[in-house]
Amino acid sequence: MTTSSHSAQVHAGQAMYQPWTLPLYDLVAFKFNCRYLFRVPVSEVVAMFDRNVSPNHLDVGVGTGYFLDNCRTAPEQSITLADLNEHSLRHAARRLAPRFDVSTVRANALEPLPLPEASFGSASVNFLLHCVPGTIREKARVLDHVAACVRPGGRLFGATVLTKGVPVGPAARASFAAWNWRGVMHNSEDSLDDLRAELAARFPRHTLSVHGCAALFEAEVP
Repeated sequence: MTTSSHSAQVHAGQAMYQPWTLPLYDLVAFKFNCRYLFRVPVSEVVAMFDRNVSPNHLDVGVGTGYFLDNCRTAPEQSITLADLNEHSLRHAARRLAPRFDVSTVRANALEPLPLPEASFGSASVNFLLHCVPGTIREKARVLDHVAACVRPGGRLFGATVLTKGVPVGPAARASFAAWNWRGVMHNSEDSLDDLRAELAARFPRHTLSVHGCAALFEAEVP
């Protein structure tokens, strides 16, 4: 797939995040989709943040900032939010600013991030990869770009929704077909085996767990 077509798909995938849709995002994504379609308990994702977030954290693909706002071991110092969508950045920054020192940067995670290398203690790419176009091998460039911003020994973690090698219910399969057709998701060929292989190639120390059709991964940056 050409760079230009990837770019068009990236922009199409984030276009749904608008000022009038973001207030409903938590309800739809976490109260309905996670519970009834993906079959992943939101509490498991929050616990993953609890285990891994450092006092100097980078969040890539920010959504609404829900998990940083709800995790118990949130950073005491600073959070950097990186996303291509300016509406998501503003929404999440407003939500988190009362508690944290928040900075934002517009960035396409398929390209090197405009941030200093090895400058964060942790980074999250939560529910991002299934929205990124390409194969798992191509999407794994996101992991490379984010890991480059994390200090050796720091943590990189996240979740993604798969369609192969995991249990996918009929309602989820129908929803994925529609969302892939619309360009909201790009996970029609995303498999657990491919994700496992790409993680293993980059992170000698990592864990991967499956909850419904969602995979949660946690890694130490070498």
